[in-house]
Amino acid sequence: MSFFQYGDQEITYLKLKDDRLAKAIEEIGHIDRVVNPDLFESLVHAIIGQQISTKAQETIWQRFVDAYGHVTPQGLLDTTPEQIQSLGISNRKVSYILGAAEKVISGDLDLQALTQKSDQQVLQELVALNGVGTWTAEMLMIFSMQRPNIFSFGDLALHKGLQLLHGHEKIDKKTFLLYHKRYSPYASIASFYLWAIAGGAIPSLKDEYKRKGNHLLNCQVAADKS
Repeated sequence: MSFFQYGDQEITYLKLKDDRLAKAIEEIGHIDRVVNPDLFESLVHAIIGQQISTKAQETIWQRFVDAYGHVTPQGLLDTTPEQIQSLGISNRKVSYILGAAEKVISGDLDLQALTQKSDQQVLQELVALNGVGTWTAEMLMIFSMQRPNIFSFGDLALHKGLQLLHGHEKIDKKTFLLYHKRYSPYASIASFYLWAIAGGAIPSLKDEYKRKGNHLLNCQVAADKS
């Protein structure tokens, strides 16, 4: 099992950029987030998980592992769509998975070459695949490619984490981008802590947020630490 690699350098930087996040990091401690460096396998896993529960996703994924072992583009293309569908996924998802496999085998999508490209270039190539939206691509960039500076505006848990940590009633795009700028180049690691906060890792933040009527702080993000 592999974990997203980060350490003192990233933590020290984030603490200097955000006093409230610094306190949260101290309280929560190091967060181990599992990653799968195999981008194609991660892509298939992500497509399987769309619009179903995590439990259902893992059940179906185990069937894939039992059937194929290491999931590869050629291995999937060597079977029929019906065989893949029999593992418990829809015909639409089968078409997405096989479409991605075909692009990898044909060379239209060079997964190894993506490692040398910018975040924006990687995002553009991944969302060009059928069945891959921006949020899915960004999660692949974090949990497979281990890109350190991903901050997904489409992730509602990040919004919740920022709201609890900084007292915002809501997070608009401009405010979100200011936080991304503040946490760059380690916004992925900041995301881990905001997800933990959103999940209740620091109950006192939720209590404080409610007690003060959702207006703990001015909603304007100060630019002094950007």
